[in-house]
Amino acid sequence: MANPRRNSHSNHLQLPISDNSSSQFQGQNLTTTFSSLKLFLKKPHAFPFLLSVFLFLTWVSLRLQHSPNLSSFSPPSHRKWKLTATDEEQDRKANLVRFPSYDHPSPIVKDKRGWLLDPVSIALDAAISGGALSCASVHVGEIRPGGMRGNHRHYTCNETFLIWGANTKFRLENNAIGVGYAEVTIGADEVAVAASPSGTAHALLNVDPVRTTFFLGCQDSVINYNSSTSDFNVWNDL
Repeated sequence: MANPRRNSHSNHLQLPISDNSSSQFQGQNLTTTFSSLKLFLKKPHAFPFLLSVFLFLTWVSLRLQHSPNLSSFSPPSHRKWKLTATDEEQDRKANLVRFPSYDHPSPIVKDKRGWLLDPVSIALDAAISGGALSCASVHVGEIRPGGMRGNHRHYTCNETFLIWGANTKFRLENNAIGVGYAEVTIGADEVAVAASPSGTAHALLNVDPVRTTFFLGCQDSVINYNSSTSDFNVWNDL
């Protein structure tokens, strides 16, 4: 009687290898690592390490801010600055003249060191009328984003302004215009000289989202702001 043959190829089910033990092991490693790190940070000698990390991150941040490839103050070298006839007309109405801060050579940029000028002489050369011919009083300041200076009128002095650093709106009273004033925006990569004759209202408004406006004001007499020789808050829409 023939014996039944056993199947030499038994059917084996391939069961997946459980990852539970591996996951538990990794979790334990992470817990151990975090515990060790917490213990290290509590020790006094962790302070130099943290200080080094902070200084390194500060250095990286400053490098990124001042990188020529990222800086908004470094326009392409091939860029050519040119005002349209309309822009020149608006500047004339605002009693203002502007120059690129990077174009070399120009009336204000003589070499690669950057721009340098005498605002009184520049105003006279550009036929900007009504400005100060001498500086009996000088003030230098900044206008942070969204801030404003001026919005007033002086009756006892002529004033010349030097404006640079950010997108800045300059408004000058001009009754020859229907709205009663001329208004222009100075670019962040431009330097402007403007004049406000005695009895003429003026205002400077920083409309730049991040940069700070810098300005110099030259007055040909000393203003007493507590007297009645000035009007304040001339425009309500600024």
